[in-house]
Amino acid sequence: MWDLASLGSSDSSPAKVIVKNLSSGTRVVLKSHYGYEVEEVKILGKERYLVAHTSDTLLLGDLNTNRLSEVAWQGSGGNEKYFFENENVCMIFNAGELTLVEYGSNDTLGSVRTEFMNPHLISVRINERRQRGTEDNKKLAYLVDIKTIAIVDLIGGYNIGTISHESRVDWLELNETGHKLLFRDRKLRLHLYDIESCSKTMILNFCSYVQWVPGSDVLVAQNRNNLCVWYNIEAPERVTMSSIRGDVVGLERGGGKTEVMVTEGVTTVAYTLDEGLIEFGTAIDDGNYTRAAAFLETLEMTPETEAMWKTLSKLSLEARQLHIAERCFSALGHVAKARFLRETNEIADQVSREYGGEGTDFYQVRARLAMLEKNYKLAEMIFLEQNAVEEAMDMYQQLHRWDECIAVAEAKGHPALEKLRQGYYQWLMDTQQEERAGELQESQGDGLAAISLYLKAGLPAKAARLVLTREELLATTELVEHITAALIKSELYERAGDLFEKIRNPQRALECYRKGNAFMKAVELARLAFPVEVVRLEEAWGDHLVQQKQLDAAINHYIEARCSIKAIEAALGARQWKKAIYILDLQDQNTASKYYPRVAQHYASLQEYEIAEELYTKGDRTKDAIDMYTQAGRWEQAHKLAMKCMRPEDVSVLYITQAQEMEKQGKYREAERLYVTVEEPDLAITMFKKHKLYDDMIRLVGKHHPDLLSDTHLHLGKELEAEGRLQEAEYHYLEAQEWKATVNMYRSNGLWEEAYRVAKAHGGANAHKHVAYLWAKSLGGEAAVRLLSKLGLLEAALDHAADNCSFEFAFELSRLALKHKTPEIHLRYAMYLEDEGKFEEAEAEFIRAGKPKEAVLMFVHNQDWEAAQRVAEAHDPDSVAEVLVGQARGALEEKDFQKAEGLLLRAQRPGLALNYYKEAGLWSDALRICKDYMPGQLEALQEEYEREATKKGARGMEGLVEQARQWEQAGEYSRAVDCYLKVRDAGSSSLVEKCWMKAAELSIKFLPPQRSLEVVRAVGPQLIGIGKHSAAAELYLNLDLVKEAIDAFIEGEEWNKAKRVAKELDPRYEDYVDQHYKEFLKNQGKVDSLVGVDVVAALDLYVEQGQWDKCIETATKQNYKILHKYVALYATHLIREGGCAQALALYVQHGAPANPQNFNIYRRIFTDMVSSPGTNSAEAYHNWADLRDVLFNLCENLVKSSEANSPAHEEFETMLLIAHYYATRSAAQSIKQLETVAARLSVSLLRHTQLLPADKAFYEAGIAAKVSNGAKQGRGPGEKEIKSCKVGNPSCSGRAELSVGLTLWRRSFSCIFLGSPPASWRNSHAHLLTPTCTFSLVQAVGWENMAFIFLNRFLDLTDAIEEGTLDALDHSDFQDTDIPFEVPLPAKQHVPEAQREEVRDWVLTISMDQRLEQVLPRDERGVYEASLVAASTGVRALPCLITGYPILRNKIEFKRPGKAANKDNWNKFLMAIKTSHSPVCQDVLKFISQWCGGLPSTSFSFQ
Repeated sequence: MWDLASLGSSDSSPAKVIVKNLSSGTRVVLKSHYGYEVEEVKILGKERYLVAHTSDTLLLGDLNTNRLSEVAWQGSGGNEKYFFENENVCMIFNAGELTLVEYGSNDTLGSVRTEFMNPHLISVRINERRQRGTEDNKKLAYLVDIKTIAIVDLIGGYNIGTISHESRVDWLELNETGHKLLFRDRKLRLHLYDIESCSKTMILNFCSYVQWVPGSDVLVAQNRNNLCVWYNIEAPERVTMSSIRGDVVGLERGGGKTEVMVTEGVTTVAYTLDEGLIEFGTAIDDGNYTRAAAFLETLEMTPETEAMWKTLSKLSLEARQLHIAERCFSALGHVAKARFLRETNEIADQVSREYGGEGTDFYQVRARLAMLEKNYKLAEMIFLEQNAVEEAMDMYQQLHRWDECIAVAEAKGHPALEKLRQGYYQWLMDTQQEERAGELQESQGDGLAAISLYLKAGLPAKAARLVLTREELLATTELVEHITAALIKSELYERAGDLFEKIRNPQRALECYRKGNAFMKAVELARLAFPVEVVRLEEAWGDHLVQQKQLDAAINHYIEARCSIKAIEAALGARQWKKAIYILDLQDQNTASKYYPRVAQHYASLQEYEIAEELYTKGDRTKDAIDMYTQAGRWEQAHKLAMKCMRPEDVSVLYITQAQEMEKQGKYREAERLYVTVEEPDLAITMFKKHKLYDDMIRLVGKHHPDLLSDTHLHLGKELEAEGRLQEAEYHYLEAQEWKATVNMYRSNGLWEEAYRVAKAHGGANAHKHVAYLWAKSLGGEAAVRLLSKLGLLEAALDHAADNCSFEFAFELSRLALKHKTPEIHLRYAMYLEDEGKFEEAEAEFIRAGKPKEAVLMFVHNQDWEAAQRVAEAHDPDSVAEVLVGQARGALEEKDFQKAEGLLLRAQRPGLALNYYKEAGLWSDALRICKDYMPGQLEALQEEYEREATKKGARGMEGLVEQARQWEQAGEYSRAVDCYLKVRDAGSSSLVEKCWMKAAELSIKFLPPQRSLEVVRAVGPQLIGIGKHSAAAELYLNLDLVKEAIDAFIEGEEWNKAKRVAKELDPRYEDYVDQHYKEFLKNQGKVDSLVGVDVVAALDLYVEQGQWDKCIETATKQNYKILHKYVALYATHLIREGGCAQALALYVQHGAPANPQNFNIYRRIFTDMVSSPGTNSAEAYHNWADLRDVLFNLCENLVKSSEANSPAHEEFETMLLIAHYYATRSAAQSIKQLETVAARLSVSLLRHTQLLPADKAFYEAGIAAKVSNGAKQGRGPGEKEIKSCKVGNPSCSGRAELSVGLTLWRRSFSCIFLGSPPASWRNSHAHLLTPTCTFSLVQAVGWENMAFIFLNRFLDLTDAIEEGTLDALDHSDFQDTDIPFEVPLPAKQHVPEAQREEVRDWVLTISMDQRLEQVLPRDERGVYEASLVAASTGVRALPCLITGYPILRNKIEFKRPGKAANKDNWNKFLMAIKTSHSPVCQDVLKFISQWCGGLPSTSFSFQ
């Protein structure tokens, strides 16, 4: 116990505090070093540690050691948490920050951020065990997060280690020296981390207890039933294990022994550790190696002691305690090291005796220690520092390191250098080291001797290397042959080949290269000397690489050798799948189909199923693709693919069979997916039911048969109930909303508590009460009362028993607990007996309940007047009158009015008698009774009687009509009208009409105008409502209500009467009637009738109904403006629906007016036409001709309008020219001899790509150029024209003769064929075959160049469309041409993928051949031949009407300015027409005649 006393001026904030130990009397004076007043003092940590606060500091102290600390501390509201587990340091945790304060120090030791304040997750070591060379050792290990440990040096304040672990860490602790960290993860795996080497080792896979032995680095842990001890933690693999039968609870060390305490049942057993092994570690840490060695001397050699000897040997060597090191190596059996150290110790001891001091500092000792560590350079340096050259040389000679020895001798100029070298050489020869001797001779410049030694040593390769470097040796033929023979014998074929090649023997060199598999050199040599061998060498190279498992490298060589099958096999073997696919795509189907499935299997294994599917499909193995998807669980894709290639019933059978297999394997989810995929969920439901997987069964029923879900739950509930699985049955009953079934289930099984719980939770407000009642009833007696009282339902149960006629139970409850409820139970029992017809017993119960009146009423109800009278007189006299009244009612029912009157008068109820007479219509008797017994009400009764008399004879509508007639006859016309208006009888409309008409007639004749107006306004709508429109209108007209009459006629659709009334009586309403008539016709869809009334409205109605043909037909009969309004609307509709061709036909039929509002329609038709697929053919002529004719008509109309010469006019003129080119191209495509004209038109269209889809235009131009190139006259389909040829013959040696024949083929632009040239060619070109000659070929720049450039541009455009931008386009090919650079980016691809791939392959082939110069053909202007503008001069040529190319000469001009044609092209076109009589070409000429104002020559007829 401690006592606190304050000293200072203020009691609330003392300057000093005296803390006194009441048991020992010791005192501690606590005060602030900074003069602050102490505000709060606490004794914490088992009353050992002191914590106090001042305004700016925190005071901490260990009261046992009197170590006090004061550190700066800002107040944090008292939220700090203090941990005192470590005796040297206080750990303070506040707001996620851990602060360490060492007792006795006024500075914080360190501060880190962590959220983990469990003492088992923080380890602090403060100078707990002194170490050599280390004064302060302060370390901290803590958790940064749940899987990361940080280790901090608290002295330097830096991180010395971070451990990232894969599992959550739940315990950690540093050893006392802070060099090792133990930690355990949540999987109970124990890990050791060496801080110096940053290495982590798992030392136990299951650890339930672990602790360092105090004062040592020995570790104790428990692994299930094994006690594990590491006496040498530096060797964690060396562990001592012993069996235990309990759990380790702690360690106790003292009295020279260390014990592990283990609880075995109810007893605690101590297991003693080997204190000697523990002391060894302590001695090592203390640096007392002599004591450690002496200790080890006492131990037997075991793996643990061997590890300790090794540790001691290492440490003693480092400390230069050589005698101990010698003993260690002796113990370990390292005889050589032990002897070497003995000699070293003798030297050191001798030096120490002779000269004094430490003998280990002597240079020979230091050099020998360096030699022991195999650091010979250091030993040499030590010797040379002491000028002990001989000793250094002796060291190297003893080690047979002659090179280093000679190097030392050379460096120091030793006189025995030559002798050393000779001795070295002789030693090499004596020891048969001919190779090293040869190297020595080579270094001394004696090449022949070196070669001789190399060959003697069986190293011909070195001999060959030496010969190859010295030309004088190559001249010695015998020597070279000797070397090559040795190389071949040693199978060093590559070196032999190099040597043969060097001496200009290519045949032998090639053979050696081939035998030595030096194929690179062989191929290079063959290209120069034996070209025909290159292909075979490439194949052999590939075969060799395959044998060497270098399949990847073999692929290209097989491709070079044109061995496609081997290339495919190599690519597959090398797993170069993309390359394999590329090669396969170039093969024929029969070849490739065998390999596609293998590649597909790879992609399937990578789960790239779409690629695998495509490959399986290419390999005609669709079934495998389906199996792949099935195995991968991708049933939807499998089903989709199966549906493409299998019949639906086969797919179903396949999937159901597969599902059944899955079911047998227990893969119910997969089976379910298969069943559902083929729309057989019922089979899946049956499967789940069969295996009692009811949750999955319910899920499927809810998804596929929601209407059966409740029934399924109910069915399962019954099954589970039958099986006794009541809890599961409850779930299904409740899901089926059958809580009653659940309650009954528990009731039948005697589980009343469960039944009550279910009823209370699900049965509404009173269900649980009913269950409690049944529960109590089953118990009976006092037990029932206790239960109901516990549940608070005693009264409710009593009421329920009475309600359910369980009166015996009710009386029992009331007798035991609720006596005050007994009369009520008697009453309810009486009522029950009454209902059962047991009136006498009921009478007794009513009387017991104190309710005699109820008995009276019972007898009255049953008309037992005698019994009623008896009970009333005996028990309830006040009820006698009620008995008489009841008896009177009975008499009245029997029409015995006199008897009833007598009984009522006896009961003194004359008023009741009066009412009964009135109800019976017996007014005289009623007046009599009133006069005799109630005279005060006589006058009122007489008035009532008169009113009833006036009503006599009025029965239903007939009564009203009769009454109205009576009023009419009586002259009461207003009342008569009211009566007539009251007539309402839907079953007799004629009667109703007559009455209403009569009311109106009477009102008009006899009533004031205002009243008659009201009547007519009331009657008119009623007549209209029953369909009497004319009658209503006549009434309205009688009162001059013209508009109302017109409305009546309109509503009755009597339009002629409505018009006549409006015309004759009020013309203002004629438009009103017409407007309604139009709306009527519109609403009825009678457009034909509406035409005669309002044409525009009729046309609009046609448009609304989509009757465009009738709309246009009708509009045609109107003026031009109306017609083209609806033509434009129809065209817009057709364009929206994708009917561009129909819209064009519309303007072909009706003309194209120059209305600006129609311009967008014309542009859209043009855009859709030029973007349409399939228009690059002769069959498309009429479509192009229609577009051309419409645009021509538009341009002619524009010339005559205000839009003449406007930008729009120029735009449509350009469109007309384009349409003309397209039409002319289609016409030319129908005639073989005009194919070039068609191609030129496709090329000319490129200058208009700002209006055309650029990708489509370049594709068509490129294909046209490609086709035209293949069709050139005078050459085969694959041959090229040679513009210039320079022929020569390169010099070649006598070992190969080269003759050249020249043919250029499409796929090989520049090829040299080995063999003799044709005789005809040789004779005609004999003057060119000179001894030195070269070949150079220049191909004509023409159609193929254009095809290549245009199609290359097409591919660039397709890529740009995919990327969504044209920024990456290169325009260099089209510089100085009129092909525009800035064109709109097409919104979509206009060329199908298959055709794009064909173009890509062709362009790639041409690019690889490198036989085309990528330039466009030029004409005499020096510019691109199809360009209208000369870039150098800016002069613009006119385009030819036939080809679109510029007209440079032979111009044919037409009457219209700016229209001309090239004469050659014009004549060619006319000639084609004359020879073919093509009607489409004739139509082109006819159009040109209209467009250009006539043809140049009138000799041609269109017929």
